[in-house]
Amino acid sequence: MSAPAKMVVAQHERPFRYIRQDFFLGRSFHDMEDLNAQFEEWRTTIANPREHATTKRIVDEHFAEEAPYLLALPAHPYEAVLTVERRISQEGMVAVGGNQYSVPDTTKRRIVEVQNHPVEVRIFEDGALIAIYPVLEGKNQRRIDPSHRKPIPPARRAVQLLPSSANAPVARRPLAFYEAVGRRLAEAHEGRP
Repeated sequence: MSAPAKMVVAQHERPFRYIRQDFFLGRSFHDMEDLNAQFEEWRTTIANPREHATTKRIVDEHFAEEAPYLLALPAHPYEAVLTVERRISQEGMVAVGGNQYSVPDTTKRRIVEVQNHPVEVRIFEDGALIAIYPVLEGKNQRRIDPSHRKPIPPARRAVQLLPSSANAPVARRPLAFYEAVGRRLAEAHEGRP
């Protein structure tokens, strides 16, 4: 493609700059209905009846020639999907959009594929769907599907219910005790060859 042809393509592909500069600048709108009404008026009386600067053709006439060759839009809206790989955390969670979603305890791989749809999150392992959630609003939230967690055996549950040593009272000792321990450690260290 020659240099002038590239320039023509580039100018055809910048309609938003024309709309931004010729329509939006210097205007104000009361609401979306007012914006749409002003835009329709501008489009039908200014933008489309004009001669295009590059093609030197009237925009409405050029569109009328191309219209029979255009394809109709799909009946359903296009669904944009962001697909990424995510590492499963030690807790069996996957981070998506600042939130955490659980995966089944039976998941074998540490990396899974996540499809972030506009309204839901789908998690796949080796191409198989393993979890699906509505998108959590906000950040730092967690969604755990109870079916993803193995039941805790009764014997282990009893151990978990026992008070932990972390909650046990701490023995209080005078500072002289720690000073003596430090002195002995220093002497033992100095006494080594």
